[in-house]
Amino acid sequence: MAFDILLALSDGERHGYGILREVALRGGKSLRAGTLYRALSRLLGEGLLEESEERPAPDQGDERRRYYSLTPLGRDVARAEAGRLSGLVREALAKKVLRKADL
Repeated sequence: MAFDILLALSDGERHGYGILREVALRGGKSLRAGTLYRALSRLLGEGLLEESEERPAPDQGDERRRYYSLTPLGRDVARAEAGRLSGLVREALAKKVLRKADL
């Protein structure tokens, strides 16, 4: 789930609901709000995310929402995890567990 959150934030900052929507649209996963906010708290504590100090103008969004973005460390961790997953896919292709058509 942490990778899903990091990936959702790779395009730029989002608020919690935006992260939930992005994760659901991309992978069909359905996260509960409580699960998401516990994960966000953990990722903030690990230095992978930061909370934006700026809030949108009242006419552009709900200023009560908290917006999150990746830190440089968070981007590095996302990149490393994507590389790890890519390696697993290559290994599965080599062992004929997967076919290119499956991708």
